[in-house]
Amino acid sequence: MFERRLSHHLDWLLLSAILVLCVISVAMIYSITGTTSANGYLTQLYSVIIGLLVMMLCLMVDYRTLTDKSHLIFLAMIGLLVYVLFFGSTSKGAQRWVAWGPMRFQPSEFAKVGVALVLAKFFGENRRGVPINSDLMIAAGLTLVPFALIAKQPDLGTAVSLLPIFLGIAFVAGMRLRILGIALMVAIIAAPIAWRWGLKDYQKSRISTFLDPEQDSRGSGYQQIQARVTVGSGGLWGKGFTKGTQGQFRFLPEAQTDFVFSVLAEEQGFAGVLAALGLYLFVIVRSMEAARLAKDRLGAYLVIGVLSGFTFQVIYNVTMSTGLAPVKGLPLPLMSQGGSSMIATLAAFGLILNVRMRRFTN
Repeated sequence: MFERRLSHHLDWLLLSAILVLCVISVAMIYSITGTTSANGYLTQLYSVIIGLLVMMLCLMVDYRTLTDKSHLIFLAMIGLLVYVLFFGSTSKGAQRWVAWGPMRFQPSEFAKVGVALVLAKFFGENRRGVPINSDLMIAAGLTLVPFALIAKQPDLGTAVSLLPIFLGIAFVAGMRLRILGIALMVAIIAAPIAWRWGLKDYQKSRISTFLDPEQDSRGSGYQQIQARVTVGSGGLWGKGFTKGTQGQFRFLPEAQTDFVFSVLAEEQGFAGVLAALGLYLFVIVRSMEAARLAKDRLGAYLVIGVLSGFTFQVIYNVTMSTGLAPVKGLPLPLMSQGGSSMIATLAAFGLILNVRMRRFTN
């Protein structure tokens, strides 16, 4: 039973901001898909409801109990990712989903929570305080295993979103900046090799058209051009709710998933964009405060891990939606259509609220 006395310490301001973003999400999906799409706003609403129930479950269990079992959660997550590679459901050339009867979900979204839990436990139990190279190598290995399995689906966007989780926790745990600099140098040196042998043709095309979308304005550069048009057409106050054209008339592909922020800019204008970004900034700052107030290193690391992945995803999707980053299938958390993304994100914030709520307990 949920401890009533703990509810007094719940961060209601953070929870309220999250709920407002969820309401905006359902409204935007309704505006884009209307009432004709079977996978429209009702599906998003159900996902929010399920996600809030999962968040409640995450609040009911002490985060220290969850981190103690993180190795089992991590192994279950790896098992699901392996299952996807052999028996997963395929859509649009990617094998990313598990379909069990009427239920269909994307394990890679929940992998972010699993990685944050296991890394928080690993660094939180480090008796040396500052991690040494062997600690970092083990933590990197724990991150790279799901990274490789997710990239194989292929879903490079979700795979890359695991890296900020590792870097965020490792940095707060005491990783020296020179190690980060060395890793950056290695990445720069390895970039030509990755371009030659690691990236698929469509991934190379996305990067090249980001630099010059006009070179294939009717093909791989179409989304980026339309995203810029959508954002720019909103002006200061926007065209009004459900009065946009780019998303509703399908000029902008995947508007309800990858480019929901672009449609928000078209309908609500610069003012609406500022309001949405203000909400995201409030959620991020308030969550950082939860890390600062955490009663132990374990809780602080868990919050930072979850928040690092969330912040990276928000920044990348917003810059992509405004034409400032290559197009990648990375949803805007708490707003894009996607049941697995919504449920996993709300579960992750359940952990953040959990850490803050239990800072006064033994």
